[in-house]
Amino acid sequence: MSTLERAARILAKAINRSSGERVEYVRDASSVLVSAVPGSTGYEHNQTNGITLRVKVRDFLITAADLVIGETLILPERGDVVRHTVCDEVLIFEVLDMGGGSHYVPSDPWGTILRVHCKQTGTEAVE
Repeated sequence: MSTLERAARILAKAINRSSGERVEYVRDASSVLVSAVPGSTGYEHNQTNGITLRVKVRDFLITAADLVIGETLILPERGDVVRHTVCDEVLIFEVLDMGGGSHYVPSDPWGTILRVHCKQTGTEAVE
């Protein structure tokens, strides 16, 4: 492991400790609790009728090594769900691509932190 890669891992831990929030990452009937930093990404989508849509999607910065479900390290997939509790609500987000782009992107050259693109699909009351 290079010095820069080691520094990226240390930085990922520091970011999660200082700015991360607990979310539940769900795939099918399995899930894992991870620390994630909420964010957003904007993009433009040019439609065939000449209209340009400007869209902002919710992102979650997640340390790749934390995405372990059933002892298996996973990468985000379209259709996975992120459940984020805020005050008295659980905000439900579905992992999706960005207008034909990827549904996640590495935030560093080693893929230490993943920026996972999502769309809010619902809310639930906290039980």
